[in-house]
Amino acid sequence: MISEELLHAGEQPLSAESAGMHPDELQQHLRDVQDLLARSRVRAEDDEDGEHEEIPALVLPSPEHAGELRALLDTLHPADIAYILEALPLEERRYVWDLVKAERDGEILLEVSDAVRESLIETMAPHELKAAAETLDADELADLAPDLPPEIIQDVFKSLSSDEREQLRAAMSYPEDSVGALMDFDLVTVREDVSLEVVLRYLRRFEELPDHTDKLFVIDREEHLAGVLTLEALLISDPDTEVSEVMRREPKITFSPDDDAGDAAQAFDRYDLVSAPVVDRNNKLIGRLTVGDVVDFIREETEAEMLSHAGLREEEDVFASVWDSLKNRWAWLAINLVTAFIASRVIGAFEGSIEKLVALAALMPIVAGIGGNSGNQTITMIVRAIAVGQVEESATKRLLKKELTVALCNGVLWGGLLGVLAWWLYNSVSLGLVMTAAMTLNLLLAACAGVMIPMLRQKLGADPAVGGSVMITALTDSGGFFIFLGLATLFLL
Repeated sequence: MISEELLHAGEQPLSAESAGMHPDELQQHLRDVQDLLARSRVRAEDDEDGEHEEIPALVLPSPEHAGELRALLDTLHPADIAYILEALPLEERRYVWDLVKAERDGEILLEVSDAVRESLIETMAPHELKAAAETLDADELADLAPDLPPEIIQDVFKSLSSDEREQLRAAMSYPEDSVGALMDFDLVTVREDVSLEVVLRYLRRFEELPDHTDKLFVIDREEHLAGVLTLEALLISDPDTEVSEVMRREPKITFSPDDDAGDAAQAFDRYDLVSAPVVDRNNKLIGRLTVGDVVDFIREETEAEMLSHAGLREEEDVFASVWDSLKNRWAWLAINLVTAFIASRVIGAFEGSIEKLVALAALMPIVAGIGGNSGNQTITMIVRAIAVGQVEESATKRLLKKELTVALCNGVLWGGLLGVLAWWLYNSVSLGLVMTAAMTLNLLLAACAGVMIPMLRQKLGADPAVGGSVMITALTDSGGFFIFLGLATLFLL
């Protein structure tokens, strides 16, 4: 798991007005925005200047409150504005978006979720999209490009310098989950045959250093990576010293653009990195990977895993239209409907047993519920281990043996406890024994499914996390009902 320190280290530097903002303060800003939107409203169809005629149903604040709202937004960091936009209903979101300064549009579009970004881009004219894209660096533009119309990308591409075009081509050519797709082209390079005094004078020419600059990259005349010069060495060494004398000739970690982004994230966590060079096969420096890039990747992967575990295909805007939400959720709900129907048929097959012994109806949800919870615990552990590279296909048998042992112990312990309770409640030793056996067998089924489902999906090249909870629930419900009612039919009736 990525450390908390790494997550905090990746936060973008805040503006002076919002530096060090506490979550409670951010919530207060959201309430302030909502309050300004709620006060002294006028209907859009009465808006004299017609600025918002494209959204006739929108309810807008009066001009004086709109000025207050614009002033508040100007003080906030793009990430905080993104948070506020995501928390507003669609109509209010569009109005607030119109109040944001145009030169900040690109930064904010990068910060909002994919679903909200889509809703904002839909409201922007082509010239606004082009202006927003032109404010971004090549690596940032590559992140935004998939959501922009092709004609906008073409226009922006024509406006770039030759170096920026090459950088954009490179960033867009790498797979989404590779280091190349995350790397930053904004870095500082120096030569090893100059003094530290020259380097310091060179740095003073910058208005600001690139984010997360903890080291300078030392290159030769062909731009091959020769080493790194840490800011610490630069500041504490004699200014007359040459770079070659204090630089680290073998960087702690280097990456190739084809490296897996997940592996890179683990390296950043393991070695407490802030930035690291990215080189090609010839050791030519082509970019750098920063902790900010890594944290963004981790956040996106974590969110995607959470959604896929619940059977959601993609991130969903909570204020999205009903149709959009239906499209995102229907697939696994349909599967769940089928599995629920199967479970009901299992119960239906034992209707006679349930009629003869009503206690079965009260006890069977316990067996299914505990099995589902245990299975979800197992599958969560396995999916996490796969995600961090701790589990290979060869470990399946060992993991299965371990999880089955845990399930057996839990089944005997907690199943035995439930068996004693069933005996006490219904004055039936046989019912207590059946309860214990059913609980144990269902936990063993849950453990087996919790290991095999993600491992098989990984072997087949599918995402191990997708729909895991849905499949586990289906198996433990149907299996639990069948095991419990089957044992009760055999031994109690």
